[in-house]
Amino acid sequence: MKLQIGIDKIGFYTSDLYIDMVDLAHARNEDPNKYLIGIGQEKMAVIRPTQDAVTLAANAVEQILDSTDKQNLGLILFGTESGVDNSKSAASYLAGLLELPSSIRTVELKQACFAATAGLELAYGFLLTHPREKVLVIGADVARYGLKTPGEPTQGGGAVALLLSAAPRILALNNDNVAAMEDAMDFWRPIGESQAQVAGKFSTELYLQLLQQVWRTYQNQTNLKLSDFAAVLFHLPYTKLGLKGLRSLLGTTTLPVASYLLHQFEAARYFNRQVGNLYTGSLYLSFLSLLKNSDRLQAGDRLGFYSYGSGAQAEFFSGILQKNFKKQVAFIKTGADLAARKKISIAEYEELYQQQKYSNQQVELDATKDPANYVLLGIRNYQRQYQVRNNS
Repeated sequence: MKLQIGIDKIGFYTSDLYIDMVDLAHARNEDPNKYLIGIGQEKMAVIRPTQDAVTLAANAVEQILDSTDKQNLGLILFGTESGVDNSKSAASYLAGLLELPSSIRTVELKQACFAATAGLELAYGFLLTHPREKVLVIGADVARYGLKTPGEPTQGGGAVALLLSAAPRILALNNDNVAAMEDAMDFWRPIGESQAQVAGKFSTELYLQLLQQVWRTYQNQTNLKLSDFAAVLFHLPYTKLGLKGLRSLLGTTTLPVASYLLHQFEAARYFNRQVGNLYTGSLYLSFLSLLKNSDRLQAGDRLGFYSYGSGAQAEFFSGILQKNFKKQVAFIKTGADLAARKKISIAEYEELYQQQKYSNQQVELDATKDPANYVLLGIRNYQRQYQVRNNS
């Protein structure tokens, strides 16, 4: 019997704060439809200074790992472009906060927004040779472009945690990945800088160009058509980009198939419209959104995934929904958590944004208003000081 490897559990965490994109548009003297329709965003998560990639990940992971999972973990692969140290991996910090066994391996991965997908592939290979163990793959980031910059409305942040095993109950990966890369400067963040640089139009063009390249190759290698997919998921730095990507693939399919896939896309982008850009986690938040908001998915359905990371790396792959996938995601309450967030003013958002510009040598942070179980209290002598409030 062929070994099945894939996603067994999925968790998500973001800030308890957000701003309304209509408010941001008014503050920036823009037409609200530029944000609501032009980029496809309704709300944007505002990350507190007391949250970083590590704490965001810890708050996501605690939702899905039980004591048995922890004992069976063999590897953590932490995808991020918001790393907190140039040497020590974010995965090591995470393992310490979660009090995971010392026998595990901890690695941080970087290739812009593609890193979590790289984690899936590395996890697949690891589980082929360690089928009794499990792998934790993380995509966690804080997206920052600067106040009053063109990229400002595509900010956000949060973490997605994926538990992979050789007996997945959500999605079995098909190991049919097709990749393409190009050495390009469409998005980058120089060492020491907290804000990213982006060539927006070029990045959009490259995203769509590499999508066409990997999709053509994928079709040639698998003989699959769009009609073979129950949904196609996209990396969503802003949700309109994924819509452009889907529309670019629909020209050769029938009207019923196109209509169906567009319907599924709306379910898949719902959570992303409420959160904004997660960088490495964006594709997998969209996957979670589809699982929770689509009324048409069935066990045995094939889902397509387009992963993209600036710089640039692209990949298309697929997976099959498993028999008990609905049961596995029934307890996830992302919709309720997003609805319970607090809306803040643009002035409050700008103040919190400025508070994130702190020294990496020494700083004290006030976490009394942060309701999360895992928070950053500050930095002493270049060492991050974390607090665990309710370690279950």
